[in-house]
Order: sequence, then structure tokens, then C-alpha cells
Amino acid sequence: MTIRLDRRQFLLGSTALAAAAGISPAFAQQALRLIFWGSQARADRTYGVTDLYAQAGGPEIEGEFLAWNDYWPKLATQTAGGNAPDVIQMDYRYIVEYATRQAIAPLDEFVGGALQLADFDQDQLDGGKVDGKLYGISLGANSVALMINTADFEKAGVPVPGPTTTYADFEAMADAFAAAGVGKKVLADGSGSEPMFENWLRQRGKALYTAEGGLAWEEGDAIDWFTMWAGLRDKGVCVNAEDQALDTGPLETTMLTLNKASVIPSNSNQLVAFQAINQDRITISNFPRIATDAPGGHYRKPSMFFSVAGGSGNKEEAAKFVSYFVNSPDASKVLGVERGIPCSKSVREALAPTLDEQSQIALNFVANLGPLLGALPPSPPAKAGEIDASLFRVISREVGFGARSAEDAGKALFSGANDILSRAS
Repeated sequence: MTIRLDRRQFLLGSTALAAAAGISPAFAQQALRLIFWGSQARADRTYGVTDLYAQAGGPEIEGEFLAWNDYWPKLATQTAGGNAPDVIQMDYRYIVEYATRQAIAPLDEFVGGALQLADFDQDQLDGGKVDGKLYGISLGANSVALMINTADFEKAGVPVPGPTTTYADFEAMADAFAAAGVGKKVLADGSGSEPMFENWLRQRGKALYTAEGGLAWEEGDAIDWFTMWAGLRDKGVCVNAEDQALDTGPLETTMLTLNKASVIPSNSNQLVAFQAINQDRITISNFPRIATDAPGGHYRKPSMFFSVAGGSGNKEEAAKFVSYFVNSPDASKVLGVERGIPCSKSVREALAPTLDEQSQIALNFVANLGPLLGALPPSPPAKAGEIDASLFRVISREVGFGARSAEDAGKALFSGANDILSRAS
């Protein structure tokens, strides 16, 4: 889904007309290109800020947005063709890969000038660094979270999942759902959710990756993971493989929005967008515990970054736009917490009293994780994105459809992930 091509056409047309009249259209020459993933709600907020920026005297921003699954192939194609937009929305699992390929530029030279970050949370700054250089500016702090349809739990007569809810607890919830005729499963199938797997590993005292870029888990962990989800699937706690396959990435195709499941894995900043497309009241909670006394497995993650393309001819102007995006109080009122909690303390304090109920829930969730919260893990290595998209999700679907056993899936994930990392090195 790409939009606002009419704006690009307008700018090009204006340039031609101005040239014919002998006028130098500086604003058109300085137009910046921006690409990001997200929903229509995110796009509306983003373009609200780009309009404010233009009104404040900045250059026009030509924006393009896509769903998550479509975004990375498009960005890879643009990057390979030397046509990447000036400002790129970047994810934590891909930032090392893009930085080491010089597809995004270090921004340190602009800090203190075009890019003001003095009021930024240090953990969010550190999250955007690769080999000590700053490649990404966090657009908000968030954490993984369960999205929960509260109406379904009211109908079933059971409390919504909370801080101590375990994976095993969902079995009793499924029985209550069936008895009350809720008409859907409690859980989406999270066996192919890398963030859910990571959270589960952290509760075991492990991690996805080491600081050196290797796997920080064993074959047995993966076997246990797929075995657990096979059990939940067999007991009717989570949706079947056919239904889960309907989820193609956009929020509109998730099991929550399609009314196939009442609980799905997501991120805290997406509460606002989910509520916008669901009639029932949606709330959030932490990921399930493996035991009530287990560590929570959560961390405050940069929800996403803005990076500047390595080949951009407008790096300083791009840095100025990013600075406005994360520091302007007017921009923050438009953005809210849809991309996470603002990383600037002053912006966060000014924004908090203006937030609606759902945004307050998201802010309070991230701010009050307490004992569930752990340290930010190292940036994923290059090719981590390939492991997630081309291996982990594929194997999880194969288990769901009965093409692999849980044991075979665990072995295949472990060996396949090691092979991908070996090729990358």
C-alpha cells in the first residue's frame, strides 16, 4: 500500500512550471523522501507531522508506507537499486545488517546541530548504535504485549490475562470460552512469533542472540517451544493453522481483528491502532509467564527507528526532519504514543496529560513493567531478519499444518539458524 504519489507528481509538476517561468523552486529541489511500515492510522499521524514540518518552513516530505511483510522486500529493492528514500523507518532486528552494508548512514556528525538529542533516554540512544556509531533514532520506547479483547473475557466470565498469567492458565480459559459459547479461540498461534519466543527464552534465563552474533539458545529449547504450542493447538487453546495463515501482516488480518482469537502477541504501541479498527474494548498485558515465579522476559525496546539512507544527498536535511519528529511538542500531539513512549523526557512530560484513555494505558504499561523488565539485549546480528521471516515462521507453519513434528521443527530451526549466521559471517 503506497500513497501520496499525487504529492510527488505535484512537486514534479510545480518544478517544471517554475522552470518554464524562470523561477528556482527551492522547496521542490529540497523535497525529502520517507518510507515507513504501518497501518493507515500510523500513516495519518505521520503525514500530519510532515505537513506541520512543511508549514514550519521545512522541505516537503514525499511519504510512502506499506504493511510490514511488504515493506522489507520493497526497501531491499530500493536499496539495491541505489534509490532508497532519504529517511527510512528501521527495525531493531535489521539495523545491524543495514549499517554494516552502509545502506544507512552514521548520524554522529549531526548530533548537537541538525539533530538534537540532549534530552533523550540513554537506553534508547544506545539501542540505535552499531559498533559505537549512531545509525537509528528511536521513535518511541515500547515493549511486547498481549492485545486482549476484553468483551470476550467478560462473556466467558473469567478475568483478562494479567501479570501472573501462565501459558498453562490459558487452558482453563479455553474451557470457559467453550462453555460460554464465545465462538472463538483464546489465543492466536504464537509459535511463529519471534518476539514471543524471545520473551519465553528470557524467562528461561537465555536470549535469542549473543553479543557476538551467535545463537544464545539450544536445540532443546526450540523443541520445547514447538511442543508447547502443539499442545495448545491440540487442546483448542489457540487457532488452527488454516486460520493463522489468514494473518498476512496488516493489523486488519490479525486473529484479533478477524474475530478468530481474543488474545494475540503484539507491541504496546499498537494498542491505539488496534482499538481504532475494533469495536470491542481492547487492552494490553504482559506476555504469558512460564511459571508464576519466572522472570518476566520483557525489556524496553526502541519500537522502531528513523535512519538516513547511506546514499542520500540530503543527509543534513534528513537529520533536521528526524530531529523535529522526535522533539517537537506539536509533532508529539499528533503522533501520541502510536510508535511508543516518546524518548525525550520533556516531550513525554508535556504529552502525558493530553493522551486519551488507550494511549494512557500504553504509556502506563511500558512505564510500570517493574519486575517483568530486564536489560535490553544486544542488537540482533546481520541476517537475523532472514532467520525470522524465511526460517522461523516457515517452520512454525509446517508444524501447524502437520508437515513436521515439534522435535523435527526444533532441530531444523537450530541447524537452519546456525547455517544462516555462518553464511553471514
